[in-house]
Amino acid sequence: MVSDYSFDVAIVILNWNGQKFLQQFLPTVIANSKGSRIVVADNASTDNSISYLQQHFPEVQLIQHAVNLGFCEGYNQALQQVQAKYFVLLNSDVEVTPGWLLPILKLMDSDTTIAACQPKIKSYYQRTYFEYAGAAGGFVDFLGYPFCRGRLFETLEQDLGQYNDIKPIFWATGACLFIRADAYHSAQGLEPVFFAHMEEIDLCWRLQLMGYKIMYCGQSEVFHVGGGTLPKESARKTYLNFRNGLALLYKNVNPQKRFAIMFCRIILDWIAAGKFLADGHAKDAGAVLRAHWHVWQMRHYLQKKQVLAQHSVAINESLIYQKSIVWKYFIQRKRTYADLNIPNSAALPT
Repeated sequence: MVSDYSFDVAIVILNWNGQKFLQQFLPTVIANSKGSRIVVADNASTDNSISYLQQHFPEVQLIQHAVNLGFCEGYNQALQQVQAKYFVLLNSDVEVTPGWLLPILKLMDSDTTIAACQPKIKSYYQRTYFEYAGAAGGFVDFLGYPFCRGRLFETLEQDLGQYNDIKPIFWATGACLFIRADAYHSAQGLEPVFFAHMEEIDLCWRLQLMGYKIMYCGQSEVFHVGGGTLPKESARKTYLNFRNGLALLYKNVNPQKRFAIMFCRIILDWIAAGKFLADGHAKDAGAVLRAHWHVWQMRHYLQKKQVLAQHSVAINESLIYQKSIVWKYFIQRKRTYADLNIPNSAALPT
């Protein structure tokens, strides 16, 4: 059965100065992905990644970018050179497990309207807990703030089998993203100006506007180190998250709702900047303000990208949490997905 899927899959790992992760995790990817093509796209690494791959893994296809194109354009240009029915965008710091491919590939093969899917993402270091980047499938609230089953902001749930299911989700993590190649290209790939962070949410939003579904498959699981490129304490990461979060709304929200939602989001972002400042994180506070200024500078480019939101199928609004996750988490102290009391039938249609 595995061979029916093997030659249609390309596992593509984007690398930047990640020799230690390649050395640690690539052998497991190869061992647990028999029959699939494995590609490493290198973003102009300055460590010994290239020589290491050439010496130890000559069977792995190597694509070399002349400069660091970032996560988004690094993948966009690499995937133009890869032919497959399905792409798996896999972070270099992910440990895959035996049999990880087949449940998702069978699910996607059963329904051509499924554009993308993710497995269960668990922490490499705390292996019974979910990992920040994706956990058991991603959602957004009505203001565009992302959260996951298994992860609300910085609170991670323990995996007790509560998400061993198959469910529609709003976004699938870029740490381990299964995606139909023709859907990826039809959506014009990841948004280049995002560079990195929130790019998978934007892509999944656009795919849904095109009429596709995004899924989570709990029968497949991987373990993610996380923070391999930018640590959580990085002001650069703060900047990208706030800039891209606002740009995400500007591009994709229904035009009739855009002004009110953007206004509320900007106010909350300013409150976040004030808290950063009060907590002694002046660089993060500055990153938020700089992010807003740059979104304003990008507005003409983003306006051109609003065409899809204006001329699209009606997105499934039940996959957008119609309350404020910020209010629920920081004011009402809700710490788990179950605490939100989202009815399965309403939030996760089958």
